[in-house]
Amino acid sequence: MTADPADDTRTRILRAALDLFAEHGYQRTSLRQIGERLRLTKAAILYHFPAKENLLAALVEPFVADLEALLDSAQTQPTELARWTVLEGWVDTMLAHRRPLGMLFHDIALIGRGDTYHRLVEIAMRANDLIAGPDAGSRERVRAVQAVAACSDPVVFFADVSDEVLRADMLDGVRRLLAAPASDAAAAAGAGLGPGSPPHGTPVGRRRPGRPRALGREQVEVARRMHAAGTHSVEAIAATLGVSRATVYRHLEGQ
Repeated sequence: MTADPADDTRTRILRAALDLFAEHGYQRTSLRQIGERLRLTKAAILYHFPAKENLLAALVEPFVADLEALLDSAQTQPTELARWTVLEGWVDTMLAHRRPLGMLFHDIALIGRGDTYHRLVEIAMRANDLIAGPDAGSRERVRAVQAVAACSDPVVFFADVSDEVLRADMLDGVRRLLAAPASDAAAAAGAGLGPGSPPHGTPVGRRRPGRPRALGREQVEVARRMHAAGTHSVEAIAATLGVSRATVYRHLEGQ
C-alpha cells in the first residue's frame, strides 16, 4: 500500500518542529527533541534538514510562496484593483497561515541568513509599490507601508479574535488609512474608497454621501458574529461596517 504523502517523514518532522517551537521556542528546541518526539535519530532529521534553520525556512515557505503568487496575480491589474487585490489577499494569506505565523513570530528574523529573507524583502517592496501606485508621492508611499503593517500585525497580536471579525476590522482600518483627504471626499466616495465601501474594483456610478441604510448578507453575518463574540459593542460594529447603530440594531433583531 502506498503511504499517504501527507504522512511522509519530512512532513512529520515539520509538524513536530512546529509543535515544539510553539511549546518551547525555536532557540530552546533541539533537533534531538524533535527526533525523540518522532522516534527518529538526529541523523534522520539532518537527512531532510541539514540545519535547524532549514526547518524554520521550510515552515515559512508556504506563506512566502502564497504572497508571491498573490503579487503575481495583481501585477497586471489596473492600479486601483491591484491595490485592493493585494490588501485583501494579504489579509487572507495572513489568516490562512495564522498558526505558524503566531508561533514563529519571534523567530522569523533567524531566517535572515538565507534566501527566504531576500524573498520577503522583495515581497514587501513589490506590495508597497502596488499599493502606492505608479505615480505615488512620499505620502502615498508611507501610507502603503503602513497599510501592509495594518494587514499583518493584528493577526499575531489578536490571536483570540476570530478570523471573520479580525478580517473585517483589519480591512476597515486600512480603508480608513488610505481614505482621501477631506478635500477629495466626493471623489473618494465615487471611487469606493470611503469606510464601509467594497474594496474590490470601482463601483459603477457614484455613491451617494452618507452611510448605507442596509447591509449585505455577508456583512450581516459578520455583524452577528462580532456581536455574538462579545468583543465589539454595537457602536464598534457600526464603525467597522460603515453604517449607523440603528442599521446594526435592525439587522441584529430576531437573530
